[in-house]
Amino acid sequence: MEIILRKWNRGDAQALSALLDGIDRRYLSDRLPHPYTQEDGEQWLDMVLKQEGKTGIFRAVIVDGELAGSVSVEQKGDVYRRDAEIGYLLSAGYWSRGIMTEAVKQICPIAFRELDIVRITGLVFEPNAASRRVLEKSGFVPEGLMRKAVTKDGVSYDLCIYGKLK
Repeated sequence: MEIILRKWNRGDAQALSALLDGIDRRYLSDRLPHPYTQEDGEQWLDMVLKQEGKTGIFRAVIVDGELAGSVSVEQKGDVYRRDAEIGYLLSAGYWSRGIMTEAVKQICPIAFRELDIVRITGLVFEPNAASRRVLEKSGFVPEGLMRKAVTKDGVSYDLCIYGKLK
């Protein structure tokens, strides 16, 4: 199995919209539109292409030539400017194969090299054990728990905080 992180390009809008329209949203931010249209994909790609290498690293996760997911590291601002937040998603057909763990391991050195950061933060809904394992297997350290910090579909969850230093 070949796992490649590839920079996004404008031609990815249709594949991106197909991926994100069918993604499991249980533990994702509500800012992700649903349904996810090609226009949503085009707007997101425009943002990514402007921020790439300046305040963020954004990559398509390609598995054996197919778009399987997305991984990004976005730098924060103000007094938090030396920190960045990692985010990722993977199509359910690719779960439990170590793909996202490998993608996270690949993107962190790129982010530390290209962004002016000293740490990467991962924030995970407490019941999302698979995502917590991805971070732990990728060298992130559990740093704490914010009780009832996020609410999704009317349910409040604890938020696990992970960190990885440069």
